[in-house]
Amino acid sequence: MVRDERGRVLFVRHTYGDRRAWELPGGNLRRREDPATAIRREMREELGIDLQALREVVRVEATGYGKRTLLHGFEARTGGAPVQLERAEIAEARWAAPAAPPQPVGRHTRALLEAVRRVGGGH
Repeated sequence: MVRDERGRVLFVRHTYGDRRAWELPGGNLRRREDPATAIRREMREELGIDLQALREVVRVEATGYGKRTLLHGFEARTGGAPVQLERAEIAEARWAAPAAPPQPVGRHTRALLEAVRRVGGGH
């Protein structure tokens, strides 16, 4: 969850997959890449920002699309840096309260938001 100075969370719609669904920005791990390094790299590539105060808040296994996926849920701040979307991957971005995300929310994002709520994280 990338947060701005007001505590809102950034949601994105991708240019691939379910283009209607709002997701938390993220990405895939490269071979032998640790999750924190991967999320920093992905946010530089997709949003043009270097994350501040990065911390892992939850891990959750999600199913769907014919597979199981281990999701690493991180929280970080933008540090006031403006978000610059990589238009090849991100069609649109919107800031919203995590309890009131734009709809429809994608399956993996829903699983992460529910897990964060359960553990009381994401402050």
